[in-house]
Amino acid sequence: MFVIASLTLSCGFSIGGEKEPTEVASQDTLQVASPEIPSKSGMVTSLEGVKTATVQIEAQGSFVDPQLGSVYNVAGRGTGFIIDPSGIAVTNNHVVTGAALLKVWVAGESQPRNARVLGVSECWDLAVIDIDGDGYPYMGYFEGGISPGMEVYAAGFPLGDPEYTLTKGIVSKAQANGESSWASIDAVIEHDARIRGGNSGGPLITPDGKVVGVNYAGNDIFDQNFAISAQNAIPVIEKMRLGEDYESIGINGQAVVSEDGSISGVWVSSVKSGSPADKSGLQGGDILTMMEGLVLGLDGTMADYCDILRTRNPQDTIAIEVLRFGTQEYLTGQLNGNKLETKFSFAQQFEDEVVNEGGSYSEFMTVTDDYGAIQVSIPTAWGEVSGEPWYDGSDIIGSSIVAAANIDAFYNSYDEPGLFFGVSNEVARLAGYIQLLDVYRESFIGDCTLDGRYPYEDSGFLGSYDVFTNCGNSRSTIIVLAARPQVNQTSFLATVMVQILSEADLIALDEILRTFDVVGTLP
Repeated sequence: MFVIASLTLSCGFSIGGEKEPTEVASQDTLQVASPEIPSKSGMVTSLEGVKTATVQIEAQGSFVDPQLGSVYNVAGRGTGFIIDPSGIAVTNNHVVTGAALLKVWVAGESQPRNARVLGVSECWDLAVIDIDGDGYPYMGYFEGGISPGMEVYAAGFPLGDPEYTLTKGIVSKAQANGESSWASIDAVIEHDARIRGGNSGGPLITPDGKVVGVNYAGNDIFDQNFAISAQNAIPVIEKMRLGEDYESIGINGQAVVSEDGSISGVWVSSVKSGSPADKSGLQGGDILTMMEGLVLGLDGTMADYCDILRTRNPQDTIAIEVLRFGTQEYLTGQLNGNKLETKFSFAQQFEDEVVNEGGSYSEFMTVTDDYGAIQVSIPTAWGEVSGEPWYDGSDIIGSSIVAAANIDAFYNSYDEPGLFFGVSNEVARLAGYIQLLDVYRESFIGDCTLDGRYPYEDSGFLGSYDVFTNCGNSRSTIIVLAARPQVNQTSFLATVMVQILSEADLIALDEILRTFDVVGTLP
């Protein structure tokens, strides 16, 4: 089960229109009837005229939801608004990206029009579409300052209902925190003009019909409503209307974290055809767990994901790691580079080396050392955990984590599965990872059989590992990995040593090597 931020997208996909409308207080809702329609290709200049430039968008396609699973041929509805008489309209990324087709209902018309996506941005949760035809009424932007108490209105089609709705409120905060599980914006507008599922992409407007912001999220419990500031969004919109995606790899997704914290990342609901995500092999139901060696979504937001995109050009090659949730496969590859392929698995490679077959650990947990410098995911069954410093005699040389069901037995016998994970910048000044492995080799060569030394590489680390088999009377297997970071290669050395007695321990090793990382300052 994944934990998703309590804020919800203001466009929840509804199937078949079966959801009951949320009761809205009468004093907050204005039913606007028979508005005065602006002249052809005219800019909206009144609250009544907003209806003519506000459209309902139906996105048809197949999506994979982290809680509902695969949903095929679903029709989800959101809102948009026209900004140019040629039919250019703004909406949210999560309304349109990955859809097979779009239908757009224009005011006064009984039949929908087709539209195509010009550009998207998952980090801004914005998209620009081009509606068939021209000569549309359109909306202009509010150019003044935004402050608490300012009167605003939210226009759109909540809950997928075809009836146009307008709600009234005020700005509560002009600069609310914009980090969320589905977007990463420095600041957004918080207001109390009520919005609900289906309002996504609709305009937040002034009493004279000028666009203040783009509605994108709401919290039913606390009655919070959020919009992306139009003035901040304009540069992004202008890029997208020219056919460019912005701060995007072409996914419709949101940050997720498993309840035990062992899995985090960006859940991919759907993928835009022809995008870097599509070309890499990403598909709906994948979790993008790492980019350039950085674990994503640990805080439940898109912040790290979007910060990585903002520090690179759209054509740059970016290393990624993916969990294909339906099959529990881990894959590695690149955006604008090598396609995803199944990541090397110790559980598959060395399953013949372990004595005890079968079994698995039901749960994993993320642990850190006492300094908060390093972290790794381990089986919860390894309940004794020490995060004390890594010592050389009486000198502290780095951070370490030791974990086992019985740490004393792990240290003093070959009968107890467990982990030692240490990271030191002191050792890095004296030796490389090969020399470090040679030191450990001397410790095991008398009691074990050296199977061999093998290269190791992932998106964050480069090194080698030794495999020792038939250790002691229990004939356990020991894997010792020494590695340096891919970036700042001489800054530290990491050591991961795992004692293995069963296939379950091999699966645990795969999880350990997927999650070991340096996340803070070493002592």
